[in-house]
Amino acid sequence: MNRIYLVRNEADKNMNRFYQLIIMPGLFGDWSLVREWGRVGSPGTVRKDWFDTEEEAISAAQRLCQSKQKGGYRCQVR
Repeated sequence: MNRIYLVRNEADKNMNRFYQLIIMPGLFGDWSLVREWGRVGSPGTVRKDWFDTEEEAISAAQRLCQSKQKGGYRCQVR
């Protein structure tokens, strides 16, 4: 797993959002979880969190993905 793309569309609320999770290696053996979110078609807000191991980054991404899915987001293959 190195990329997850989630979307939430609710036409009655004019809601068309995305949430993207990307796991990337760092230069010094560390790992980053890059999160980007916002309205589809617009540049999103980006946040990068650093972890000591790839497993920690994957675990954090899975927790975020589950949380977003409970909030109405669904996975979309891109």
